[in-house]
Amino acid sequence: MKRKALSVKRKSNPEFSSSATHHASCITPVYYPVLLNLKGKKCVVVGGGKVAERKALPLLRSGAEVTVISPECTVRLKEENLKRHIQYISRRYKKGDLKNAFLAIAATDSNETNRKISEDAACLVNIVDMPLLCNFIVPSVVRRGPLTIAVSTSGISPSLARTIRKELEGLYGREFVKHLNYIKKMRVKTLREIKDKKKRKRFLKDLAAVAWDKLRSSEKCISMDMDD
Repeated sequence: MKRKALSVKRKSNPEFSSSATHHASCITPVYYPVLLNLKGKKCVVVGGGKVAERKALPLLRSGAEVTVISPECTVRLKEENLKRHIQYISRRYKKGDLKNAFLAIAATDSNETNRKISEDAACLVNIVDMPLLCNFIVPSVVRRGPLTIAVSTSGISPSLARTIRKELEGLYGREFVKHLNYIKKMRVKTLREIKDKKKRKRFLKDLAAVAWDKLRSSEKCISMDMDD
């Protein structure tokens, strides 16, 4: 059964009056937080500068099929293209570039191009620094292996979101990776061997509690060493 393409209709409105823009900017959307599985999905990044690079690389790490469209691009993006990790199209954006795309990100220095991408997109679309033209925004993220902590101020203050993220990076260190990988292995074994649903749930809950206690204990030891 074929899936219908994700379509988000957006009214074409190339001219935003200052009063309308001000009114809209006062209304903060209530965003629905979600983690996307982008493995094998076509994701298009329009733009080739440092911002575009910062958007393209996490998509690549997520297993997406990344296409970058821009007359010029960074050295890193050229390297990824030479390794065939991404597809780089060396030209300006044109209508039709988003065909079959699951997600698109516009990171150009042209407001006109960014608006055009927003209007053309029949998929998830993010226009950098222009939340009124987006149907999703990207949070500030802390990654510790399988652990993902996303922070967002709903676009009100990206700087504050980054500050909170940096604090969280100090609270949740890389030791979480080892513990989560262990819990993952135990979870697979538990699902296979403990048939009783209630017993299985209780065991996994206790397993997580023990791992948490060990993590907190190790943090206290590190803190005491630093104090000494």
